[in-house]
Amino acid sequence: MIRIRKQQPAKQQQPRKGAALVEFALFSPLFVLLTLGAIQANQAINTTMLMSSAVREGGRLATMDWTDVVPDGSTPQAKVLEDIQNFLEAGGIPAEELELSIVSAEGADIGDAFDLTDPDNAYRLFRITATIPYSETSPFHSSFTNEADLSASLVFRNGKSSISN
Repeated sequence: MIRIRKQQPAKQQQPRKGAALVEFALFSPLFVLLTLGAIQANQAINTTMLMSSAVREGGRLATMDWTDVVPDGSTPQAKVLEDIQNFLEAGGIPAEELELSIVSAEGADIGDAFDLTDPDNAYRLFRITATIPYSETSPFHSSFTNEADLSASLVFRNGKSSISN
């Protein structure tokens, strides 16, 4: 036997005119805020990683046998700092606000200027630091980040290694 069901009338829905517009108006500022925050965080991470790479390469030069690398009339310190600055400028970081330093990382003179050529500093630890204000690298300026600095710092041993074939 075949049963035929009587169709029920469709339930009446409440009118939702403008609901999507209200939802968009509520959530779009949050979405924009999260997107801009992600862009700023990405820029800070990218800048810090670039500075870490530059400091690492500068430290690598400082711990090498630099006698054939440093031009006449220059010092190893100047060559290392110049190379770090050039590396960062090539990566798009403005050099005007960049602070670079080579300081002692051990003993009673921690934080004092470190001379790479001083024989008394052989096999001692030194720190290379690069610092730049966050506002110089950020595409957006805000009151939260104006006082912040981005910094990269690594410690090396002042030993002269050479690469031979």
